[in-house]
Amino acid sequence: MRVASEVAVERLEVSAYEVPTDQPESDGTLEWDSTTLVLVEVAGGGETGLGFTYSDVSAAKLIESKLAGVVRGCDPLSPQAAWAGMQSAVRNLGQPGVAAMAISAVDIALWDLKARLLGVALADLLGRFHARVPVYGSGGFTSYSNDKLASQLAGWVEQGIPRVKMKVGRDPGADVERVRAARAAVGPDVELMVDANGAWSRKEALRWMDLYAGAYGVSYVEEPVSSEDLEGLRLLRDRGPAGVNVAAGEYGFELPYFERMAGCVDIQQADVTRCAGITGFLRVDAVCRARSIPFSAHCAPAISAHACCAMETLTHLEYFHDHVRIESMLFDGVLSPDHGYLEPDASRPGLGLELRRDAAEEYAL
Repeated sequence: MRVASEVAVERLEVSAYEVPTDQPESDGTLEWDSTTLVLVEVAGGGETGLGFTYSDVSAAKLIESKLAGVVRGCDPLSPQAAWAGMQSAVRNLGQPGVAAMAISAVDIALWDLKARLLGVALADLLGRFHARVPVYGSGGFTSYSNDKLASQLAGWVEQGIPRVKMKVGRDPGADVERVRAARAAVGPDVELMVDANGAWSRKEALRWMDLYAGAYGVSYVEEPVSSEDLEGLRLLRDRGPAGVNVAAGEYGFELPYFERMAGCVDIQQADVTRCAGITGFLRVDAVCRARSIPFSAHCAPAISAHACCAMETLTHLEYFHDHVRIESMLFDGVLSPDHGYLEPDASRPGLGLELRRDAAEEYAL
């Protein structure tokens, strides 16, 4: 095993890739037809670690201009020290938002590099509370026909995934039939979850939560109101129907946000590619443990599966259609669900991912 003084980060490279969706997509409040992945590669000691975030190409420019110089020369066996340096470097830019996402990509790459230098899977470097991570299939976009919606959700169930989530809120008049079609497609024993992406008002949310829980057995509602409306989330958590969990947190960028939100939801979320990387992500676990609430990870399953193994309060990870597709297109070594779980391979150092450079070049920005 190398000692810290023998290794330094020698090189940081950043690139960005825009991948079109397989068809137009929308949720309760947004429409999109592509997703941009910003990739960071850090080299040192004969190994290269990679990390990424789903962001705008501006995050790549920020990494080059503000973060690369901080990281070069750092000890890759101490990612937290580099993380602290990056936090200081963006002080005058505003840490939440694009800066936090840029830090996330670099921090993940540093943790991946450390694990590769030590020859262990990242999940084992972090320490596993869980050998494997339960997932739920996520997509069900409001742009889908009911037939497409039913086919996608049923496909996850056929893969052995016992919980699925769909988008609602763009057209409440159509949503009742969409939720009915979803329940018919997955059967009575699969957990059915919905995500409104903040599209409802508080009173609308109470109405739809009551209906979907009573008629279709919906047990989880994500962002029924805006994630900025903490009072509204608390109201819905406390007054919503029994057996329905209110979840939010995917837009959290810094720890104080999660501390405030944890008192307002049944299930706390966070995204490892947004909340300042592995270093920031693991801190959310302590917030959840202190509040005695479960944690659910948002998206980026190729990274999140490793980080989630180290989360004591974990309940599940979002196996999101867009990210699953992009990660499978751009990387070798992506994990596949086995009976509803992702299990990081202990024999593959780091994240176990390798960039498929020829495939990625087609989408390079």
